[in-house]
Parts: sequence; structure tokens; C-alpha cells
Amino acid sequence: MSTKVHEALAWASSFLAENGRESFAAEILMRHVLGDVNRTEMLMRLHDVMSEENESQLKAAVARHVEGEPVQYITGIEEFYGRTFSVNEEVLIPRPETEELVEHILTLISEHFRETVAVADIGTGSGAISISLALENNRLNVYTVDIVEESIEVAKGNADRLGAEVTFLHGDLLQPFIAKGKKLDVVVSNPPYIPDHEIAVLETIVKDREPMRALSGGEDGYVFYRRFMEELPLVLKEKAIVGFEVGAGQGETVASMLRVTFPGADVYVKEDISGKDRMVFAILGK
Repeated sequence: MSTKVHEALAWASSFLAENGRESFAAEILMRHVLGDVNRTEMLMRLHDVMSEENESQLKAAVARHVEGEPVQYITGIEEFYGRTFSVNEEVLIPRPETEELVEHILTLISEHFRETVAVADIGTGSGAISISLALENNRLNVYTVDIVEESIEVAKGNADRLGAEVTFLHGDLLQPFIAKGKKLDVVVSNPPYIPDHEIAVLETIVKDREPMRALSGGEDGYVFYRRFMEELPLVLKEKAIVGFEVGAGQGETVASMLRVTFPGADVYVKEDISGKDRMVFAILGK
């Protein structure tokens, strides 16, 4: 018996919900198997009969998600700052909260700088931050660093496809700049910040599938922020901006670190749209 799109969608939604997954994922998976169509295109095809191939692809995709594979790894894409990024198991899936980090950094840059700006995004991942910054403001010379070559390859593919000019550096935190004596106007990072003891209680869809190196912030969650405090003074210009994403409840601790490292800087914690302390910024040499 031929199955129509709306019938298969109803089955997938129910099956996912029964197995503890978000039923909304059914729509994303359906759009993917229909050829990565947008929502409007999918709705126009609700009464179309699915091909046997598409139907089996949907069942396989739903099964993978039930088993714990993130939807974004199944479809191979995620939306970020109005653009579509390719993602795979080598990179952290970009989160909506990180869009707010990008937005505020762009605002601060426009407020404090008039000339060309050297910006470094530390922890490339999919390239979501660095590529978005480069495409949103053509005055930025954007660099990005990652310790893992596989992540850089994913990001380079995104940069090429989206037409972003970004310089990719393989290295550990700010070491590539320290080694070359390169000075920066802006440093932005969404580093791993989850304390090791909290990783054990994360949803399996996160802790068992996304790269651990992009999640673990050490025993207390602050290992990378502490390293930044050692390295930032070696690369920042007198007038500079620092922007970090942080975990819930970490804002004031990271802000205190920045105040100690840069006495006199304007340091503040910014909440995300959900009211959680999610970002910390420092403005030096105002």
C-alpha cells in the first residue's frame, strides 16, 4: 500500500515520541529524505505518495535518531545565523545561544573599531562563529584555531561553500599567534566548559555522540578559561575585546578571572534570551 507523506510524517512523529525523542524531529528528517526541501515545500507535498526509497530512508533515519544519533548528524546540516552549515561527528553542533555571542561581538566591534579588525575565534568546530563574523562584517580579518585537523576540514568546506574569507590555523588555543608575535583586536571563543562530573548526566544524544573534546572543560569546567588568562595578555592589543560563551552559573567566575587578568577593563556578564548567564565580555583600553 502506498504511503503518503503526511501518513509517514504522522508515524515518524508518534514513533519518536514513544521512544523518548522530540516528535518535531520527524519533520526535519522528512524534509531531509525528500531532498533537503524547506518547510513550505514539504507542506505542499503532504498528499504526495512517497517512493519506496524515500520511505525506507525515513525509517532508517528515524531508527538512527531513536538510537541516539543527533538529527543534525543524520541530515549533515544545521542552521546558524541564517546560514546552513555542514556538520558531522568531528564537530560540535552549533547552538542557537552561540548566535547571541556572535551578534553581541559584532555590535561591540561596530561600537569600538572603525578600521580593519583582527579577530580570532578559538575552537573552530564547524566554523559557525568565524564564518558568520567574516560574512557579517567585511572589515574583519578573521582567524580561527583548532587543535584537530578533522574539525578544520569541516570548517574549510563550510567557508568555501558560503564564500567566507577565513584564515585557518592548526594549533592549541592562542599558541599560533604567540609563536608568530601576532597581535589581535578581538578574541572570541566558545570553549569546552562542562565539568567532567556533569558530562556523565548529559543526555546520551550529546555525551555519546558529540566530540568529547568539544564538551569537557576539565574537573571544574574552567580549565580552558584559566589557560586563556595566561595567553590573552600575550596577544591582545592595548585596545581589545574578549568574548566568551560560558555554561550556566559560570559567568561571574569567568568575569572575575578577566578582571584579575585585565585590571581596569570593562567586564560584564550577559544573559541569553532564556535569562541564563551565557556570555562574558571584556573591553580593554576604552
